[in-house]
Amino acid sequence: MLPNAITPASFTAYPPLAHKVAVDHLVLLQRLPIAFLPSLLRELIEYDYSFPAERLSIDSELAYLKSLTPSQLDNLFRSFAQLGLPTSLTASDWVNHPAQFVEQESAHLWSTRQLDAFRLAATQYGQTLSAATPAAPLPLPRLGIAVIGQGATTAAEPLFLNLRQHGTFFTKIDPENGLEFILSAVASRAAAHAAPYAHWYIDGGQPARSTASLTSVAYQELEPLRSRLLRFMDAQIAHPGMGPEELRTRLALLSPSDLGIHKPADPVLERFQLRLFTEGSGTQIFATTFAQWATREALRRAQPLTLLVRYAPRQRQRPMNELLSATDAHVELDPAGSLVDADMGAWYHWLNQQRLPGADRSAFVVWFEAQRQALVVAPSLPRGVESDSAINLKTLLALATDG
Repeated sequence: MLPNAITPASFTAYPPLAHKVAVDHLVLLQRLPIAFLPSLLRELIEYDYSFPAERLSIDSELAYLKSLTPSQLDNLFRSFAQLGLPTSLTASDWVNHPAQFVEQESAHLWSTRQLDAFRLAATQYGQTLSAATPAAPLPLPRLGIAVIGQGATTAAEPLFLNLRQHGTFFTKIDPENGLEFILSAVASRAAAHAAPYAHWYIDGGQPARSTASLTSVAYQELEPLRSRLLRFMDAQIAHPGMGPEELRTRLALLSPSDLGIHKPADPVLERFQLRLFTEGSGTQIFATTFAQWATREALRRAQPLTLLVRYAPRQRQRPMNELLSATDAHVELDPAGSLVDADMGAWYHWLNQQRLPGADRSAFVVWFEAQRQALVVAPSLPRGVESDSAINLKTLLALATDG
């Protein structure tokens, strides 16, 4: 089936909000080339479980495309329309399984040496779309905070090396009540600028405290979901002929109800939490990997104004089958190795934050928990500087967000 043959009935299986958006834009969708449309539907089919920033992105894209004349639309998608796809692919159920179509399309384009042409078309489309749909000004500068090294007392190597050229490195932080200062500042910020999914607290272990104003995701609190998923993965691996690609496909199709979670209190957040385990590599078994991936996905998808991430010690490496089986109740932790992981995670946190709108005004703080080292990247502070001034975390946060 080609796009010009789709009807409202084609979207019957879509969730309610996604179904309405698709039907409301049916005429537009019918005009888009088959090489492009499933990529759009892959985002649209998840509309009901998307964060406000994601929904706004889809709405803006559809509104822009709908504003174009037929000739403008044809010009915009000419490069996509020129790509050749086999009947076996276009005849598949790409409306209801757009993600699988995109995977198979990529493989075909690569094997027929059309992938470069697709990438060029996608890049040009993205640039045009970005220019036509500029981001709205933020209500306040974005703030990222990473708390690393829980359980470690010393660092084998110097910390924050990747970040030092971008900010001010503080060496005489007063650590007393430091975590409480951070949590209070983040909670106050969220209360003053309340918005759905705009302020997050991600913890690689057990949250230091519950804060109603924050969207909270914690590794230990997700233990029931993680255990169910590990049992599912262990059972799938035991099937004859099961390979990594097939396992990944099966994981991608999982919903919370497949793991016994029915009528979740927050369908959007719970779908996000499941995706952290089904799409991330190692998030199921390593707390530091979970925190790092959750940070990346929260920034990419929700684009929060505030994101506090606290890393916790991960378990030591063991044979993979032991890690996936989750049968050993005794877990040996590795605080020193986890500090190395978290230091790199903080670097990625800042990099991903810089990709978001308003990066020139954003601030980032990383602190070695319970210790005297911290680093701040902020417009109000110099770069590549080391400070030995005695300062506590409350004052440090005020410096980071000043101006």
